[in-house]
Amino acid sequence: MVTRQSAHSKISAAGLLVTLGIIYGDLGTSPLYVMKPIIGNNLISSDLVLGGVSCIFWTLTLQTTIKYVLLTLRADNKGEGGIFSLYALVRKTKLKWLIFPAIIGGSALLADGLITPSISVSSAVEGLRFLSPHIPTIPIVITIIFLLFFLQQFGTNFVGKSFGPIMLIWFSMISILGLNQIVDNLSVLKAVNPYYAIHLLTMYPGGFWILGAVFLCTTGAEALYSDLGHCGKKNVYVTWGFVKISLLINYFGQAAWLLKHEGQQLFDSPFYSIMPGWFLIIGIIIATLAAIVASQALISGSFTLINEAMRLNFGPKLKIVYPTDLRGQVYIPTVNWMLCLGCIGIVLHFKESSGMEGAYGLSIIIAMLMTTILLSYYLYIKRYPLIFILFVFSVFMVIEVSFLIANMSKFTHGGYVTLIIALFLSATMFVWYEARKIRNRFVIFIKVQNILNTLTSLSHDESIPKYATNLVYLTSANRSDEIESKVIYSLLQKFPKRADIYWFIHVDVLDEPYTMEYKVEELVNDKVIRIDFRLGFRIEPRINMMFRQVVEELVNNKEVDIISRYASLKEKNVIGDFRFVVIEKLLSYDNDLGFYDKFVLNMYDLLKVFSLPESKAFGLDTSFVTVETVPLVVKPTGKLKLKRI
Repeated sequence: MVTRQSAHSKISAAGLLVTLGIIYGDLGTSPLYVMKPIIGNNLISSDLVLGGVSCIFWTLTLQTTIKYVLLTLRADNKGEGGIFSLYALVRKTKLKWLIFPAIIGGSALLADGLITPSISVSSAVEGLRFLSPHIPTIPIVITIIFLLFFLQQFGTNFVGKSFGPIMLIWFSMISILGLNQIVDNLSVLKAVNPYYAIHLLTMYPGGFWILGAVFLCTTGAEALYSDLGHCGKKNVYVTWGFVKISLLINYFGQAAWLLKHEGQQLFDSPFYSIMPGWFLIIGIIIATLAAIVASQALISGSFTLINEAMRLNFGPKLKIVYPTDLRGQVYIPTVNWMLCLGCIGIVLHFKESSGMEGAYGLSIIIAMLMTTILLSYYLYIKRYPLIFILFVFSVFMVIEVSFLIANMSKFTHGGYVTLIIALFLSATMFVWYEARKIRNRFVIFIKVQNILNTLTSLSHDESIPKYATNLVYLTSANRSDEIESKVIYSLLQKFPKRADIYWFIHVDVLDEPYTMEYKVEELVNDKVIRIDFRLGFRIEPRINMMFRQVVEELVNNKEVDIISRYASLKEKNVIGDFRFVVIEKLLSYDNDLGFYDKFVLNMYDLLKVFSLPESKAFGLDTSFVTVETVPLVVKPTGKLKLKRI
């Protein structure tokens, strides 16, 4: 049997092509918009051009190659990457504060999802202005973005197959375009010397702040880590060499072209300026297709991030659709259309890709800083030498804090947009996580053994109308010998529920991504049965389907008899009915809470309006589900001073 991880560890032509199409969309399209903001409104000078391209070379080397490709990809969770996968690897430790970099980093990466499609598609389509300066690009950009989001509901199976070839053509094209310029001015290659980068940052007027523009060349590195599970590390290692060389050739080619215009001011995109006139239309089409690939990769990544956040109890449960049979591919309608409206709003607000550059990068550098913190702790628990961990942490904190400071200049130029979105998402995730912790802290569990005889007697008590042949409860009790007191209250007191077989189902979300296991424990022979599902944090808990499959296996193994116990139906071997009972806890008015707990729980109740009901969140058939609400008394109020008269 070939596992997901072993399949990904193999290098193949198909795997390399898929890797090109999925991993490098954001990184690969950065030549469209990086060099222009580096020059900005300054006159083109050799110090600025050589220093800028030298900074790009060393950023791609230190930040992308060393930190992400060589170091961070080692922190894979059964072949899966991303900041939530990294958090899942370290969250069992005693350092509870690690939740903060995970939430902040995930939120910042999601906020970036609004900018990447907007700036990538806008930068590509704006090439049409080389044909005619008066072509209205905004309607074209908005149309492409809308169609891209509209097609998400049908899945990306067909489109995904074309991603690899498109990106292979793209990287080949930018290499040829760059090389064509470099051969005319080989002196540009001296920018590999870090002297030119240091000279720009320390001696050129305002040179340090140019780092904010330089950083745009590596913004896709975090997405590269997040999409690791689609391709595998070895395929990334092999393809990154080709991708990095292609990117650098194009950047150095743009720099060579700029040096030809020293002393002038830059008005047009250097990327399109290095194209021969006869090739411009073809180049714009290829660039637009590559921008769509970059956008698609980030949209799919956003769906995956939200799905992981829900599984890790970082946010409200949202409706998830599985548009294709591809493993791990999900579609979340709410997120999709919110991203669509956000992207269109960004385009309408900034109008030009040059305006979006101000909003782009600020949120991603925050995500990278959070990854550095989690990665350093991961290296610590993996017992890497302490001196090595401190060196890695110090080097990348210095680099990323420098990028952060430089990017802070973008705050008033649009950076506030993504920061506000990231702050809102972080607050939402933290409130949801903290509220569930508060609520779970006060759930009362009792020993199942204490009520087994009572359940058996209830099952045989014909004075009580039969509620169902098979009665199924979802339980949050991690231990198989315990059950919530609220379940017992529902079974015995609220409305005594007689059934022939009682089932208790527990779902345990694991720190591994794709585990799908279950365990069956018969507490009373053919009367009380508990099933524990052990699911990875990327697996949707479709309990209705999973439970049915488990019951079928138990029946085939003659471990349980689910034939109806009604005499008229039993003789005809009719399968008995199943009814699920889901208990939802509502915060009781009879609570005496402090300000913090009351605020968090009230915010949780507000967010729960947007969340799926528990029955739908667990994939239960609503026609067979009874939802019961019970009051949750977290901290009872003291006795009232009532006086009898």
